Amino acid sequence: MYNERRNQLRSIVGKGLILLPGNVESSMSYRANVYPFRQDSTFLYFFGLDRPGLVGIVDTENDRDIVFGEDIDLDDLVWTGPVEALASQATKVGVTDVRPLKALTAALSGKTVHYLPPYRPEHLLQLHEWLSLPFDKIAPSVLLIRAVVALRSIKSPAEVLEIEKGVNTTNAMQMAAIQQAREGMTEARLAGVLQGIAVSAGGNLAFPTILTVNGQILHNHYGPHLLERGRMVLCDCGAETALHYSGDLTRTFPVDGRFTPLQKEVYQIVLDAHQNAVGALKPGVPYRRIHLLACATLVKGLQGLGLMQGDVEEAVTEGAHALFFQCGLGHMLGLDTHDMENLGEAYVGYTDTLTKSTQFGLKSLRLGKPLEAGFVLTVEPGLYFIPELIDRWASERKLERFIRYDRLEPFKTFGGIRIEEDFLITPTGGQLLGDPLPKTIPEVEALRG
Repeated sequence: MYNERRNQLRSIVGKGLILLPGNVESSMSYRANVYPFRQDSTFLYFFGLDRPGLVGIVDTENDRDIVFGEDIDLDDLVWTGPVEALASQATKVGVTDVRPLKALTAALSGKTVHYLPPYRPEHLLQLHEWLSLPFDKIAPSVLLIRAVVALRSIKSPAEVLEIEKGVNTTNAMQMAAIQQAREGMTEARLAGVLQGIAVSAGGNLAFPTILTVNGQILHNHYGPHLLERGRMVLCDCGAETALHYSGDLTRTFPVDGRFTPLQKEVYQIVLDAHQNAVGALKPGVPYRRIHLLACATLVKGLQGLGLMQGDVEEAVTEGAHALFFQCGLGHMLGLDTHDMENLGEAYVGYTDTLTKSTQFGLKSLRLGKPLEAGFVLTVEPGLYFIPELIDRWASERKLERFIRYDRLEPFKTFGGIRIEEDFLITPTGGQLLGDPLPKTIPEVEALRG
């Protein structure tokens, strides 16, 4: 599998050396106290070696692959125990040429070298040292970026199975949150239960858990806030498998056994938007179009609540819905929760002819391009009532022909609702990944009961 991936990459790039650095360990508070190691996803995709301090080269002209790295010494062994020899590990992913790191600079000297955008400070330092480049001359290869995106975007059956493992562990996390949440519990206590599930399944969290009674804040992580009667809990979490493929799911549920009548109305609007978007998933359809379909559904629902008015299509075009839905409908999912985001959204989610919008709300849509069979993505509409944003727009009388500001005061304490699931794009539509997780109002209330 890894040989095939590297050969595909080699054939697309065509010339020069492809430099793929793995990650190194990063210290938390002093040198020996390190964060949990997480390998670079692109290095994992092409070389599959999950240990720190490695660098891979795909030589397009001499049809060879090289791994640079070191074996542990006796001093390290005292702390780590025996570690398989690097040469032995490398043969399992089809690489027989293993060299010490000190040989890397010479191997790159005088060659055309393709590399990806550095996203860690140490990557910049490494490129500066290895290629003798000033920091302002470090220029990633667009050809390599496009090649990696083309290959990693289409998930193989084996990858889909691994993603489903992550999704099902995430399902277990969501079920624990919904069933174990109690009035008076802190957000952090419940989030700790979820992390334990992810770790015990053999992996870890795919991203810091978002678990909050302040769901109107899009990426509000857990804290000391208490779960109180009348409030809702928004839980957005993901488990990463041992092979680093992840799930990403969101549910919103009441602290009480049941939603209030108003919470039910708003929840159903979000669920309708979710279901309409899922029904539109199909190869060839731009995801931006599906995003706008979900936005239109939200506007119609908000009109039913008396919070919006006017022509639905015009309201969406003008961005009036962004007062309540400030983000995008979803993103690619795979080895990264926001898959390949370090390579640039312009390449991952858009095309040369379809570029990102600069409009508030729409500019946060990470994926806009036409869908293809093999894509894995999230669908996650929501409604978020942010008091500070409402006050700002109201003071500016922004888009007031669509928004009933006189009716928004009671919603400033409402919070937010999001519903998120993960889908594989098939030749005919969208396939839900993982076991179905309850999401209708009766289902959620039954679990809370």
